[in-house]
Amino acid sequence: MSDNPRALKLADRIKVIVATMLDTRVKDPRLGFVTITDVRVTGDLQHATLFYTVFGSDEEREGTAAALVSATGMLRREVGRQTGVRLTPTLEFIADAVPENARVIEDLLTEARGRDAELEAAKAGAQYAGEADPYRKPREEELEDGALDDDLEDGTRREQA
Repeated sequence: MSDNPRALKLADRIKVIVATMLDTRVKDPRLGFVTITDVRVTGDLQHATLFYTVFGSDEEREGTAAALVSATGMLRREVGRQTGVRLTPTLEFIADAVPENARVIEDLLTEARGRDAELEAAKAGAQYAGEADPYRKPREEELEDGALDDDLEDGTRREQA
């Protein structure tokens, strides 16, 4: 879909019209609990792609896809009547993959949480292989009162108080 404001406005209008029609006028028993998630209209306003999701099993998704294909003519006629555009765009229904992608991402996050918990459990009883703090510390010179310190950069010596 382009950034054409007219195409964006028409896409929003088509989404509302088709959702309303599916809810009120389409009486196909194969039609499941369907939601129109997005509509994209080409820049020349000739073609509209409608993305939808269906709540239910694979059989219900297939039945809903068949019901949408059979109702496309009636839906297109109603879109043309309610929008008033010169050429009514063709409608194409595509099942939206967002729910499946969200489920895959959720499974990956669950697996990552499990690995984090295993790592935390392994880390609980672990000890350092060497010293706890392996970094060098500044030398602590133990000098007696009144003793001379190392030479300074300019070659002079200083006394420690």
